[in-house]
Amino acid sequence: MDAVRPDIADIRLAGRVFAPHYASPMPRVIHFETPLRATAKGDEPILTQLQKGDVFEVLEIAGSHAWGVAPGPALVGYIDASALGETE
Repeated sequence: MDAVRPDIADIRLAGRVFAPHYASPMPRVIHFETPLRATAKGDEPILTQLQKGDVFEVLEIAGSHAWGVAPGPALVGYIDASALGETE
């Protein structure tokens, strides 16, 4: 799944997708188990559960949520930003 929204896209897609802004992924290790959701709203169904030690490629942090790519399951979504640990 490609990390693209109307306002931002993963820089790795620059040759294929137009976006007003591109972001370079910042790999971070998940500090504690957290759900990955399609939107930042807490009532969305869970796409997958990220485990402690999983890598999450952050493209944006806004408020209490981080948006990016979970490369293991190859999914794009939002997580609780407090689950982010140190850089990979």
